[in-house]
Amino acid sequence: MEGGAALYNPRTVEEVFKDFKGRRAAIVKALTTDVQEFYQQCDPEKENLCLYGLPNEEWEVNLPAEEVPPELPEPALGINFARDGLSEKEWLSLVAIHSDAWLLSVSFYFGSRFAFHKEDRKRLFNMINEVPTIFEVVTGMAKKQSKDKSSSGANQNGNKSKSNSKMRTSDGKSSKTMQANEEEEEIDEEDEEDHGETLCGTCGDSDGADEFWICCDLCEKWFHGKCVKITPARAEHIKQYKCPSCSNKRARA
Repeated sequence: MEGGAALYNPRTVEEVFKDFKGRRAAIVKALTTDVQEFYQQCDPEKENLCLYGLPNEEWEVNLPAEEVPPELPEPALGINFARDGLSEKEWLSLVAIHSDAWLLSVSFYFGSRFAFHKEDRKRLFNMINEVPTIFEVVTGMAKKQSKDKSSSGANQNGNKSKSNSKMRTSDGKSSKTMQANEEEEEIDEEDEEDHGETLCGTCGDSDGADEFWICCDLCEKWFHGKCVKITPARAEHIKQYKCPSCSNKRARA
């Protein structure tokens, strides 16, 4: 297993950051949207397993590379052995922490390999540092930090195109879309401020302002429609939306 190294070798800061975001999105997906499948693949009875995030936003649980030294830095070894010795939340948090460390090591491996100068390394780190860590996404800290920023007034000029943030109708039902809609431009200022820096519960990004968003009625986290495979047309027929994480929790209960 080469962690996707065979696909291409990013040579610029922008290419390395794109590689980082692709691998990060893959691991976030494994620990949130695809958590049930990931949990099942990490069988403690199997050999040492690693969680790999690939640049194409796909993930896989696999054995470590056989070559020594490996072509790329390797993820944490034996994540499956700790699965049953911890609570699910603790185990996922542990995997997230090790995955954050691995992503940094891969990015700066490329930086060293292609002789990034001091300013390039600094710029790469700053670009990475602007994105919530996997640990922050998995534990919900990213959402809390976003709310803290909103309450301090730092986001008064938040993105206006999310003007259809979560609204309650007179009968108590929720509007689940965040698409811009000229017919619904009037919105409570408090709602607009609260979602100025809304982070997707799956990928952890706040971009995609012009995209379709949907809110889970159980945990009240927002998600890009594409991240949870829900289209605007499908959302119109959903009375109560449950995100993959909440659905998986109820299934295991």
